[in-house]
Amino acid sequence: MSDHNPVTPQQLDEILSSAEILHSEEAVERALDDLGRRIEARLGGTMPVVLGVMTGAIVPLGRLLPRLQFPLEVDYIHATRYHGSTIGRDVVWLARPQTPLKGRTVLVVDDILDEGHTLAGIIEECHNEGAREVYTAMLFDKHHDRRYQGLEADFVGLEVIDRYVFGSGMDYKGYFRNLRGVYAVHPDHEGG
Repeated sequence: MSDHNPVTPQQLDEILSSAEILHSEEAVERALDDLGRRIEARLGGTMPVVLGVMTGAIVPLGRLLPRLQFPLEVDYIHATRYHGSTIGRDVVWLARPQTPLKGRTVLVVDDILDEGHTLAGIIEECHNEGAREVYTAMLFDKHHDRRYQGLEADFVGLEVIDRYVFGSGMDYKGYFRNLRGVYAVHPDHEGG
């Protein structure tokens, strides 16, 4: 989601030119291929509902779906949590899936698993809606000790370092989700 602080084109140029590339476009494509194979091996034949978590899932979901060559339904969910909240039930639903989840296998897809509070709330809500099974697929996983109760994704493409990262669905102040690779903001710019 975009910050309310305006960013100039010159500032964005500086952020991108000074950023460290963590994963090239080719590495991301290989990770998506691998994710697709692993998801199909596990969920093929279950006719899952694939839920993209907005807004970060737009890019990874769009790139992942053509790699999943089995019957599935696609829907989306948009949730956030109250700032400062640390428990999943404080998730605020901006858009719920329109596809009934009762008795279904659900695959939640997002760009990155960071702290995981919102994801924990989404998983809980899918179960509350009667989902039979809930799986999670993240294009990126950021490892640190701030993770919600040890939450882990079922399917992960690549790991990223514990820095401000952008590209392949992840944004810098609302920008750069469209970049094909993944970048880390230079430490001099991480504060804003």
